[in-house]
Order: sequence, then C-alpha cells, then structure tokens
Amino acid sequence: MSNRLFALTALLLLSITVSPLVSVTVSAAPSPPAPPVFSIASPDGRLAASITTDNEGRPSYRVDRNGAPVISPSRLGFILLDAPKFERNLVVSNPRTRSFDERWEQPWGERRYIRNRYNELRVTLTEKARPLRSFDVVFRVYDDGLGFRYEFPDQTALKQVRIAEELTEFDIAGDATAWWIPAGEWNREEYLYNRTPLQQVGDAQTPITLRRQDGLHVSIHEAALVDYSGMNLTRVEARRLKADLTPGIGSGKVVRSAPFHTPWRTLQISDDAAGLAMSHLILNLNEPNQLGDVSWVKPMKYVGVWWEMHLDRKSWASGAKHGATNENVRRHIDFAAEHGFGGVLVEGWNVGWDGDWFGNGEEFSFTESYPDFDLKELTAYAKAKGVQLIGHHETSGHAAHYESQLDAAFDLYQRVGIHAVKTGYVADAGQAKVIGSDGKLHYAWHEGQDMARHHLKVVTEAAKRQIAVNPHEPVKDSGLRRTYPNWITREGARGMEFSAWGNPGNPPEHEANLVFTRLLAGPMDYTPGIFGTRTRPGSQVATTWAKQLALYVVIYSPLQMAADLLDNYEANPAPFQFIKDVPVDWADTVVLNGEVGDYVTIARKDRHSDNWYLGAVSDDQARTLPVALSFLDAGRRYSAQIYRDGERADWQSTPEDIVIEERQVSSTDTLTLRLAPGGGQAIRFIAQ
Repeated sequence: MSNRLFALTALLLLSITVSPLVSVTVSAAPSPPAPPVFSIASPDGRLAASITTDNEGRPSYRVDRNGAPVISPSRLGFILLDAPKFERNLVVSNPRTRSFDERWEQPWGERRYIRNRYNELRVTLTEKARPLRSFDVVFRVYDDGLGFRYEFPDQTALKQVRIAEELTEFDIAGDATAWWIPAGEWNREEYLYNRTPLQQVGDAQTPITLRRQDGLHVSIHEAALVDYSGMNLTRVEARRLKADLTPGIGSGKVVRSAPFHTPWRTLQISDDAAGLAMSHLILNLNEPNQLGDVSWVKPMKYVGVWWEMHLDRKSWASGAKHGATNENVRRHIDFAAEHGFGGVLVEGWNVGWDGDWFGNGEEFSFTESYPDFDLKELTAYAKAKGVQLIGHHETSGHAAHYESQLDAAFDLYQRVGIHAVKTGYVADAGQAKVIGSDGKLHYAWHEGQDMARHHLKVVTEAAKRQIAVNPHEPVKDSGLRRTYPNWITREGARGMEFSAWGNPGNPPEHEANLVFTRLLAGPMDYTPGIFGTRTRPGSQVATTWAKQLALYVVIYSPLQMAADLLDNYEANPAPFQFIKDVPVDWADTVVLNGEVGDYVTIARKDRHSDNWYLGAVSDDQARTLPVALSFLDAGRRYSAQIYRDGERADWQSTPEDIVIEERQVSSTDTLTLRLAPGGGQAIRFIAQ
C-alpha cells in the first residue's frame, strides 16, 4: 500500500472503534470502499503498527512512532510451491486484541527480572475466491519495538505448507546508516561488520542495525526460530529490504504441516544505541522455560586447552604437539581450582582430529578418547578440586553423524559428571550434513530448517542429562535460551581466535560493533582476557590490557573464558585479579552510553552481592567519557577498584600499559574515563 493511499485513508475515512486497543477505518463515501486498516499501539502509545490491503488484495503493514513513519507500507505474504501464492486477492478481517503484562525471572542472565508488557493484534487474511485458504498475522507491540508472525491454521485446503519464499518486507522510512554482515557466504556469520548507507546493503544477515539521520536506531532480527529457516535480508530497491529465507535441503526453503507458526519478525526501536542494547524484546517473544528446575545450569568462568592450539603451540590432533594430554589438562584443572574458576574446556580429546577433518567429521568419535587422555580419571580429579570439565564435540558440520552418537555421547558425560558441552560445526556454509525425510544424506546450510531442528534436538537431549550447550558455528540466536535455559551461550560471530591468525584480525571497533548488532540477539562466547597480544607472526590482538578486562562486562555471556595461556596470567597477577573477581551472572544491567562501532560503557550488578562492575571500550580513537555513577545504590559508599589505560597505552605499541588504582565513590559522583586508542577501562565497585 502506497504512502499516498495511507494518506488518503487518513483524510477520507471514518474511524470506527472495534475495541479499546484496535481501530478500523472504512470509507464514508464513494465506492468502491477502501479496504479497512487495523491498528494497534504500544502500551505507552508512542509506537503503532497497522495492517491493510490495497485494492487488489495485497496485504501490507506499516509502523509509526510518535506519529511519524518508521517502516513505510511493506508487503506481507508467501510464495508457495505446489499451491497458489499468498500474495494478492486477500481480505483482512476479524481483528482480536489483548493486553499482557508480567514480570518474569531469568534463572540466569544480564538482568534477573524482566517486564513483558505488550498490546497484541491478531487479524485473519482470507482468499476472496476458493479454496478460501487463510492465515493469521499477529502483532505484539512493546514500548521498545514489536514482533509479528504468521500463523497457519489446520484447514482442508492447505495441509502441508511448502514455502518457496516469504514476501515480508521492511521499507525503512528515511535514509540510514547500516551495520551488517553478508549472507550466503562461505564463512557463515564470521565476518567483519560493514558500515554503509542503507542503499548499499546487499544480502545481509540479521540482526542488522540501522541509524537514521534523525538519530532513531532500528534493529531487524527474528525471535523463536524453531523448525524454520533463518531469515536474511536482501535490499531490492532504495531503502526496501525483503526477507530471504536460508535454503532448505529440498525444493522448499521451509516445509511444515499445519497448524504451525513462523518465527517472529522483530523490530527493536530506540532513540539511541544504548536503548537498543537495553531491549529485551527478543527474549520476551519466546515462550517461558519448558525445562522446569534448571538450577543445575551453572554460569561460570573457565580456562581451557584452546588458545595454545590457535597459536600453533599445541595441536588438536594426536602426536608430539597434542594439547589434550593428561598432564596438560591436570595443569589447567589445578590452575582453575587455585584461582576460583568453575570449568576447564578441553578440545582435541577425542578420536577423529587426525587428518583433514574440516568439513568432514565422519571419523569423529564422541565417546572414544585418545590414549593420552583419560576422561574418567580427569573428571574425577577435577571434581575433587571443585572444578568440572567442559566437553567439546566438534562435528565438522556433520550433524547426521553427530546425531547417530548423541545418546551415547551425552550418556557418557552424564556418567562421568560433565554438565556443559561446547559443540562445533566447522564447515563451509551450505556444507553441513543432515538426514532428510527421505532417509538420505543431504548437504544443508547452517541456518536452514534442518539445522535449526538439529540444534534444538541437541539442546533438548542434553537437558535430559542436565548438560548445558554452547554451540559454535551455530544457528543464530533468537532468544530460545528463555525456553531452554540450558542453551546457555553460543558463538555466531567473529570471535577472539581471528586475532590469533586472522588476515586481518578483529579491528579495534569490532567489540563496539558486536554490542549493538550480534549481541542484540543474545549472549556470545567471545573468549576475552588476552594479555599476550602479539600472537602469530604478523598477527596481533587490537586491544589494550584494560580493554581485555572491560570485555568481561561489555560482552555478555554466562560462560566466560579466561582465554590466554596460563603462563601469561601467572606472570601478571595484578590485572588478572579483575578476571578472577568479575562475575558472570547479573541482577541488573545499565548501558550508560555508546555509539555503534565507536564506544560503549556498560554497568552490571552482581546477582550474588551488592557489588557493581563497569566496562568501557573504544575503537581506534582515544576517548574521554564522563560517566555518572547514579546506577549505584543511593546513600552507600563504594570502593572503586579501577583498571585503566596508562598514559602511554595504545593497542599498537604499548597495550600492556595499565594503571590499577582505588578510590572511594558514591552514586552522586561522576568519573571521567580516559580510553586509549583500542583501549578500555574496567572498574569493580565494592559495596561498603
């Protein structure tokens, strides 16, 4: 529906109240009457979504904020295989509304309590002619954004739905800058973020973050991705983005039997970047916890047999350089126990790493250890010291092979007492392997429908054995940690390992990009804490030491790795102290300032004490940021343990220049944070 048609509707139509939440407009004069427009507003009244059809029965929606357009009229519908498309000759009718308001508790998270308040509009779109097929569109409008999804009912004329493509569009009202990574490329989600005018976006993954010229920030993503292909976006013209579903293994991108619903298509909307990072829209659009008591899910910090492989000092494969040996793992267990870490990740412990495993995976065993690694003895040794091993299951993208051993692998972990697993799917995009409904092996995309099914199967099977799951090279995060709290974190972006061998490595602005893009979807296992910034020849971590400490607050994950070599921590106990002290589970989070890709400052309150922690990071520019401490409890004194960049600090020349100092503060104070190029600052506020 064009802007002109919406304007004519507003001028010529008579409004009729259907309920306190929704309005419908119908023509007061000449025939043919304009189609009705159904609208729903957010609880605070600032945000509104509307749905209608044009005179040819093509459905569209729009989004307005404070009476001005955010999303101009944008199409809805589907192209189906073996059936006429749901694209025109539709009638919108039967509006149903409701309001909802609850306060729910996360078992773990960046905030303990979350308010879930929205107004909902449901309408039915029905064909004008036989066979009179229909589907519903449901809008949930929050103060910080909205979600909408399609729901297909059980109906005689459409039992199986074979989707060739969604026609969902997002026509952005106004010029904008976009932060995005490409879709459909070989390296899955592991790309550096482009910062371009919206008109230069090509095929993009979500979340994609936009900042209009008037400062309004919008992030487009999806929530509750279950048994469906992940949504990418393609710019088709001007500022209009269209859904582009990840390919399936057959002719349809999605094949489902009715009744079912799609994932939510989401818009997080804020006056500034900080507001985006404070939004809980994605979580709220997911179903509540289905697992019951999940007290066995333990957020924790961990060390691991990992970084030394990326530095090429050890190997995943067996032989003289093998990292996962009894001796090396015991050393990591002893270190973890001495310094209060909950876990030790061990990669390369199982048979299958020898030879060309990338993208193959057929040789991996998930129960058979290499001869120099005794799983039962080491897990018992760790348990006696209050530490648990974190298992690693690299599949090389061979999901079918992994599923054939899944029960045996998780049963083994349950017997020996391993309660967390890191899975991996290292294979080029489109080269994962699944068993189709025909019983044959098929190549699949990492975010296609079959891999979305696979990941959920792994999570639910793990939950039966009280195992938490941390997938790398995963399906995208869409907030399902609310429904399955053992889906504790994941990768799904360019991690720290690129700074060991990447060409190029992660640039200084990378983390300030992640906060306002990838991390809007959920937590990330980024693996910070690197003091040995000179990595392989020609490679370097673009950071100062103070920034590495700040990342434990800035990059949220309930599993946080102290990723560096143990020698580097033992040689630098003073800055290492912050890594030992910082929690991973939070009662509250406040984003104090930030601009996408430039800088950000975040404060978080420990869930298990009255202490607060602050992290600030910058890009390649030195910055001075005033930060009011009003988030601290009023009337209370705090001892601020400050880890800041020294006067000579610079990520390229002197990353190790760090100053550690202490001062008394209260909620009425303001601190001035001075960040070096590629730098940061970390503060621990100890309540007195």
